[in-house]
Amino acid sequence: MSTTPNIDFNSVYGPVKSWRYGRSLGVDPIGARSTCSFNCVYCQLGEIELKTSDRQVFVPTTKILQDLQAFAPWDVDVITISGSGEPTLPLNLGEIISSIKQLTHKPVAVLTNATLLNNLEVRQALCLADKVSVKLDAISQQQLKLIDRPVEGINWEYIWSGLKKFRVEYTGGLGIQTMILTPWNRETKTEYIRLMRSLLPDEIQLNTPTRPKPLKYQLEARGNHSSAADRPYKVLTFRQVSPDFISDFATEISAATNILVRHPLSHESPVS
Repeated sequence: MSTTPNIDFNSVYGPVKSWRYGRSLGVDPIGARSTCSFNCVYCQLGEIELKTSDRQVFVPTTKILQDLQAFAPWDVDVITISGSGEPTLPLNLGEIISSIKQLTHKPVAVLTNATLLNNLEVRQALCLADKVSVKLDAISQQQLKLIDRPVEGINWEYIWSGLKKFRVEYTGGLGIQTMILTPWNRETKTEYIRLMRSLLPDEIQLNTPTRPKPLKYQLEARGNHSSAADRPYKVLTFRQVSPDFISDFATEISAATNILVRHPLSHESPVS
């Protein structure tokens, strides 16, 4: 049964200009009520309304396919499953991915926070995607609690265990997205590089909070909303780490791991 409120909810939004994937059409499998296993301090959606790691069907696959029809012929580079929370929470994720690919013949990407990667069914569903971008903001439990604020029962070791399992099984393009709120010290950077050497993702995506955070949950914040005209609601803005820090750290990671490292700070356009 879907938990989506009985309102005029559109599960497809955009296209969004993404520094990771180009012109991206967003698919929201969560619904109009934000639902996530994290409540990140920088979340572009605002405060998460339902904090949970329990899986269920939120938006029927038929509803998503119906909403996608309005965007045909899908003149985008990729269709990205993200939206109003953690996209691996829906029990129908695998069906959503395979149905979107069959309908649009476009590559599908999923943005996930990795909290459910110990679940075999979740990993099997994600293996259907062409690209998966996994959030890894923390290298310790303390950092995880400060930045990502997971629901009870989820800790850093559990997340890392699931991520390692997924890396073994997944044959698509795996990206690790890391949001840096304050400059990391040498110890933190060294440990992050060690972890990336162990995991060996296809690419690393470094970022800092360029998007504001609404004071309350805003469905409209799913897409680009960097300018005041795009967001007629009150927001918090964050102090960003310097472009030099991101650029220098990216160079250091790449030199130590031979992994492609990308970041959006040189882009003039809004990013996602």
